[in-house]
Amino acid sequence: MNWVLDASLALAWGLPDETSRQADRFLARVSRESTLWVPALWWYEIANALTVGRRRHRVAGEDTLRLVQLYATLPLETDVQVGRDAVGRLRTLAEEYALSAYDAAYLELAQRRLLGLATLDRRLNAAARRAGVRVIRP
Repeated sequence: MNWVLDASLALAWGLPDETSRQADRFLARVSRESTLWVPALWWYEIANALTVGRRRHRVAGEDTLRLVQLYATLPLETDVQVGRDAVGRLRTLAEEYALSAYDAAYLELAQRRLLGLATLDRRLNAAARRAGVRVIRP
């Protein structure tokens, strides 16, 4: 099982107000033979969400630690293909599918690596479907 993992789905495993059966089912299917690809941006999104979550009292310190430990057990691979060429690809996808450039990074990675996209973000999910990218089912 190889997928691009969006931060929205990964955060649902640890933020109490964002729990999702869909995210839990996806996590249960992840195995040692899986590869979950994330753009480099993913790490910044996760760190920011956990920082802001703590600041706003959405998540306790021990829960953020538990979530970070969970991420350490996952078969994550970080795609670092960035640079001048990436700007054009991300801008094109963002404009074509009315996405932020951040969300376009997930779509671009899924397209380039010919992988499905695991996301709970409705707009990104719809864009991926329109682009012919496989997405997880609710």
